Amino acid sequence: MNEIELIRAQLSLEKQHAADVSRACASAFAATNSCTGDRLASLEAFCHAGVDYLIYILTRFKEREQVLRELFHSRFAEGLNREAADSALALTGSSREALAKLEIAMGSSSDADSAAHWTEFLRFFTDVWSPRRDELDKLFEQQAKVTDWRAVSGIDADSIYDERRRYAHMRAKLPAGIEMPATRSSL
Repeated sequence: MNEIELIRAQLSLEKQHAADVSRACASAFAATNSCTGDRLASLEAFCHAGVDYLIYILTRFKEREQVLRELFHSRFAEGLNREAADSALALTGSSREALAKLEIAMGSSSDADSAAHWTEFLRFFTDVWSPRRDELDKLFEQQAKVTDWRAVSGIDADSIYDERRRYAHMRAKLPAGIEMPATRSSL
């Protein structure tokens, strides 16, 4: 596996982990409506770990989007590539927007509001954020060099270790009745 394949595999794994955590948190928040005692405490501990993970990942993707924006603007001075880059960057669904929706979901005051906001966050993540990321990735892949992949991804051994440690911590808090796919490793 070459360096670009390693970076792409880690980016894909991070996106998949974030999707899995988003779904599990939405389920856990919905389950808190009817729980008390130890079950509620278990769900809340999981949700806290899941939110921490999502904040970490979405912040990293937000930083990547900024580097990507700068790279697109310096690389594509004019023409169709510049128009395609500007169009993709202008799409709704930035990581900043996803973080804002996550903040709303976390700040809900009632259980019913919380479940509804988590459902909205999950819908946004799945139907808006992910397709925008796919479009940006497709455009980037057409022009990227190895140095671009390094600059945009910010992936190195330390960041891979940190992501996996955070994901494992969150999985360790997974309460009974909340489903997540088996842990994947693409590296």
